[in-house]
Parts: sequence; C-alpha cells; structure tokens
Amino acid sequence: MSAHQARLTKGPVGKHLIDMTIPVFFGVFTMMLQGFADAFFIGMVGDWELAALSFAYPILMIVMSVAIGLGAGTSSVVARAIGANDSIRAARLATDSLLLSFIITGSISFLGILTIDSLFLSLGAPKEMIPLIRGYMEILYLGVPFVVVGMVGMSSMRATGDTRLPSLLMIIASIANIIIDPIMIFGLGPIPAMGLKGAAMAALIARGAIFLGTIYFMNQRLNMLSYEKPTLSEMKSSWIDILHVGIPAAATNTIIPIATAIITAMLAKYGPEAVAGFGVASRIESVVLVMFYSLSAIIGPFVGQNLSAKKAERIYLALKQCSVFCLIFGLIFSYFLIAFRNSLPLLFSQNVTVIKSASLFLLIAPISYGAYGVVMTMNAAFNGMGKPVPAVAISLIRMIVIYVPMAYFLQYFLGIGGIYLSYAIANILSGIVAYNWAKYSVPGQIERV
Repeated sequence: MSAHQARLTKGPVGKHLIDMTIPVFFGVFTMMLQGFADAFFIGMVGDWELAALSFAYPILMIVMSVAIGLGAGTSSVVARAIGANDSIRAARLATDSLLLSFIITGSISFLGILTIDSLFLSLGAPKEMIPLIRGYMEILYLGVPFVVVGMVGMSSMRATGDTRLPSLLMIIASIANIIIDPIMIFGLGPIPAMGLKGAAMAALIARGAIFLGTIYFMNQRLNMLSYEKPTLSEMKSSWIDILHVGIPAAATNTIIPIATAIITAMLAKYGPEAVAGFGVASRIESVVLVMFYSLSAIIGPFVGQNLSAKKAERIYLALKQCSVFCLIFGLIFSYFLIAFRNSLPLLFSQNVTVIKSASLFLLIAPISYGAYGVVMTMNAAFNGMGKPVPAVAISLIRMIVIYVPMAYFLQYFLGIGGIYLSYAIANILSGIVAYNWAKYSVPGQIERV
C-alpha cells in the first residue's frame, strides 16, 4: 500500500483552502441544484405534492445528518492518521467505517419505514396527504444505506486532501439525477408518470451510482480499502474512534432538522401553503449556502492533519480566513436574495400564499447567512480536532435554546415573520460564540496530541 502524504501540513494555507474548496463547491452545488430541480418539477405536478416534499425534507435531513456525522468521524480519524504518517491505520479506519455506516443506516431505514404514517401525522401533515408522503419515503428509505456508505467513503477521500475525485462523483450523480427526474416524474415512452414517487426513484438510481463509484475508486486509485481481516479488538478500536467524533457530529447535524421539523409543525397551523412556501425558501437557501457546506467539508481534514503535526498557527490562520470569507460572501448573497425575494419563488409555484411565505423568509433570513457559515465551518473544525462536543453545544444553543423558543414566542406578535426573524437572530448569536470557542480550543487540543 502506498503511503498517503500529509500534504496539508505544508505550503500556503490560503492556497490549500481554495484548491480544496473549489472542487467541493461544484460537487455540493450540483447536489443542491438537484434538490432545487426536484422542487421545481414537483411544483409543476401540484402544490400538495410540493407540500408533501416540504414535510419530508426535515426527516430526510435527520437521516442524512447521520451520514454527515459518520463522514465527519471518518474524515477526522483518517486525516489524523495520515497526519501522523500511519497509512495502514488510515486504510483500516476507512474500511471499517463503511461497514459501520451500512449497519447503522440499514437499521434506521427499517425503523423509518415502519413509522412513516405516525411520524408525519405528528408533524401536522393532513391525513389525506399521508399516502403521498408514504410512497415517496418508502423508496428513499430503501436507498439510504447505499447513499450513506457512499458519502462516508467520499469523506475518507477528502481526508487525504483529494477533493477533486469525490466532487467529480457528486457532479456526475447529480447531473444524472436532474436528467432522470422529469422522466420518472412525468413519464416517457414505456416509463409511466410516477409523480412524487418518480423523484424518489431518480434519487435512488443516481445515489446508487455514487456508492458504486466511491467503492471502486477507494480501492483502485486511492488504496483506501484494507482486505486484511481485522481482529475483533481492531474493529472495536476503529468503531470507537469513528463514533467518538461521529456520534456527536451526527447529533450536531440532527439537531437542525429536528428543530426544523418543530418549526414546520408551527407553520402547519398557517396551512399547507405556508409549509410549501417555507420548503421553497429552504431549497433556495440550500443553493446559496453551498459555499459554506464546501468550507465545512474541507476544514476538518485540514485541521486534522495540522493538529497531528502540531502546527497551531496554520489552524488559526485557516479559521480566520474561513470566517472572514463567510461574512463577506454572506453579505453579498443576502443582497441578491432580498432583491429577488418576490421573483425566485415563482419558479416553484404560482400560489399567492406559497409565494408570500417564501418571500418573507427571503427578506429576513439571508442577512444572517454569513454568521451561519461561520457556525458550520467552526463546527467542522471542532470535529477535525477530535473535539466534537462544542459543536453539539453550539448547535443546541442555536436551534433549541434560541431559535425554537423565540419562534414560538414571536409568532404570537409577528406571525410567520416572527418565526423567520428568530432564525436570523439565532444564526448571528451562535456565529459569535462558535468562532471564539474554536479559536481558544486550539492550544488545548495541540497539547493532547
């Protein structure tokens, strides 16, 4: 097996960040664009289908948060192993993470299928909408294990400093999904129109391709798979190391969709159209936040390698550069979203109530996106340090301590606008906390290496 070089510990910090972020940006952007296309095509089918997609969105994010957590755990331990020049341990960790991911997500999917009706009824979905939601979710749950294993594998790739290959896989799969989407949704030739189920089927096919491609390249190009049978103690050691970061990281990311599900239930009192509008705005938001997702994907491996190499100044500089970029980028795009807040929702629906809900969100929330980017990046940096608990605490503060209670209170005075204003305030306050906490955590983590 060829040794993996700790290349992120040398050379200009800014250049590494840019070189790693750009490929991830295009990969994540195409994935977000695929979600954007989903909402666009489903909006053409009908407002109820769009509302069903919006009800499903936070639950899907909870499931995907498990993938993100496992990926963060894998990326952290693999990057630190590479930083310590232990390529054999890196391959063992990468291999064991795939099996662990499949077992965990397979179990979640099984339980998910059994609880679809009761779960979505509790979220405020109308009883008449449940069959629509069930048909969509059953297909997606079946594909979740393969999707998650692929994502975890790509996290191992990024831990080496190679972001181009996993990004290329994401781009190919997302483009394929966008092409397949209208065929499955509206039908073509012998393929019948499947509506909302068609969107799920297209995602299943495309994400399955990511799984196959990831396994192939991890083996053939990056030498990231180990075929030596591990002892029970070796596998236990790998899983403990991965879950040490993975469980808190999953919890960090799960907090967000759980809170979003609670907010969705609040909005449901204003009608399905209000929920659909929130879903439309969330899709638009996800495209804008692509750059922040990209930074959060690469800062962990960078911090992990430099932590093992005991290069604190490189970590400080990376945190500062990422935060300044997030704030500037966030301000630029907030102006764009506010300026086009009335026209962008028209891409998804002509319903006045849907447009009004989405437009109000885009008037209030974007001003806080730069701070949200800081939160995302700092949380990923904590995971890269192998110190995931602060990220959990910050997410709890942001979503559960500030956002949900404030939204519940302000809605009585400002209606839906109060819910959206609470979101912006939570982002700004937690961004300040996250940056300072991450900055002052570096020395202690360096001493522990």
